[in-house]
Amino acid sequence: MSSDDLERRYRRLLAVYPWEHRRAYEDEMLAVLVAGARPGQRRPSAGDVLNLVGAGLRARLRVGARGFTESAWADAAAVTGLLIGLVLLALAGRSLLDQSIRDPNLPPGFRPGSPDLVDWLQVVGWAGVCVAALVGLRWIAAALAWVGVIGWGVLVAPQAGGNPTYVVDTLPQFALAVVAAAALTVPVPRYRLFALLGVRRLVALLLAPAAIVALLEINRVTSPTFDPVDGASYQVFYGIEASSELVLWLYVAGLGVAALAMLVALATLAPGVRRRIVVMLLPVAALALVIDGALAGWATSTMHMGHVIPLVPAQWAMLVLVPPATFLAGALLVRRREETLRMVALGRAADREWPAG
Repeated sequence: MSSDDLERRYRRLLAVYPWEHRRAYEDEMLAVLVAGARPGQRRPSAGDVLNLVGAGLRARLRVGARGFTESAWADAAAVTGLLIGLVLLALAGRSLLDQSIRDPNLPPGFRPGSPDLVDWLQVVGWAGVCVAALVGLRWIAAALAWVGVIGWGVLVAPQAGGNPTYVVDTLPQFALAVVAAAALTVPVPRYRLFALLGVRRLVALLLAPAAIVALLEINRVTSPTFDPVDGASYQVFYGIEASSELVLWLYVAGLGVAALAMLVALATLAPGVRRRIVVMLLPVAALALVIDGALAGWATSTMHMGHVIPLVPAQWAMLVLVPPATFLAGALLVRRREETLRMVALGRAADREWPAG
């Protein structure tokens, strides 16, 4: 009985190793460990525990690092870099248009501040990233994206002490820029993007952000003007304003179609590439959820107190650690999912080769 208990406990420790390693060496390792045990020993020694756990974790790290060199990760990085570049270009373009085109609801004679050099550099920079990525100049695209990341660090990060609300509000865009720069740094063949996306997907990804920005700007400049004497009748849906319900829902339908076109373009990619794109975008989504959820009370207090409420170190640590932790967890889940699918496929192949009975 003691030998069975010892074998069971060793098997639990060997579970630290990757399944490929266990499939090839588990029985041999288990036989050596049990044979080397003392008479009547029921538990692994402390030395065996440390050796097995340490070696197993090192093996998992090697396998995990090797997994990031798979072609599916490079393909996902190429698509993600272009996708985020287009999104950030659309955001920069909309900000530029907001400052350049007067809002009809502003009081007469009042104009918004005109765009400055940084606004123009953002548009030109992210446009350069997208063009360079499309024509296969990956290093130029990556360099421009990293310049955008460094620019945020130079212009925005120093305001963390005096204006932390602004810094926190811009963190999701900063996270997008970091993901784009990292993704574009991954080596891929020069024209791999065209082979991955094809003409239809590429057109959908290029036109959808532009269409969304165009619809939002048209809605802004044509929104009903409020008359302080006679008032105005208009419909509102999440910031979209229109003079009638029909026009409002036409705007919503147009935005929905553009967003759906992007989702369909991504959803029709190969499953392995699609999963990894989601993993690369998850850190940004997790960061946005943390800001909207865990920091909602801090943001409300800062707005109503009338003075700056600094973030405590634990809150800054949460903002810094949540994105990479989310990425690692997503990569692990993808790996486990694909290992499971691979094992199922092996089992089915074995059943076909040696049918039961």
